[in-house]
Amino acid sequence: CKSSQSITHSIIAATFRAALLSFRPPPASIMDDDNEESPYIKLISAENCEIFLSRRIALQVETMRVMLEGNFRESEEGVIRFPDMSASALEKVVKYLHYKYRYVDSNARIPEFSIDPEESLELLVAASYLNC
Repeated sequence: CKSSQSITHSIIAATFRAALLSFRPPPASIMDDDNEESPYIKLISAENCEIFLSRRIALQVETMRVMLEGNFRESEEGVIRFPDMSASALEKVVKYLHYKYRYVDSNARIPEFSIDPEESLELLVAASYLNC
């Protein structure tokens, strides 16, 4: 019989499948204040770590889409703050979003997206909040 932690990890691992994609932050000039519709948005973790994400990818996440397309500060600034999400969790979420974007229409075998058991609960909470 599997433990509930093992089952939770298995469920999350099944949800987050595939290889990590490399991510390079955009040049600083892309995030200038006078650039209204930047191709990147800035995500800020609880520790104030900044992670850049393609706007195209961010718009595929329901929670981010609402923030970026609605009448919110995030839509004006192109910055989304996650005061309750650690930098490591936010980074893993961004890596998953890149994976999801890459493999969404793939007919090939999708490689597993590895998640350490210690990360499982925090990532489950993050995925639930973001609806991704």
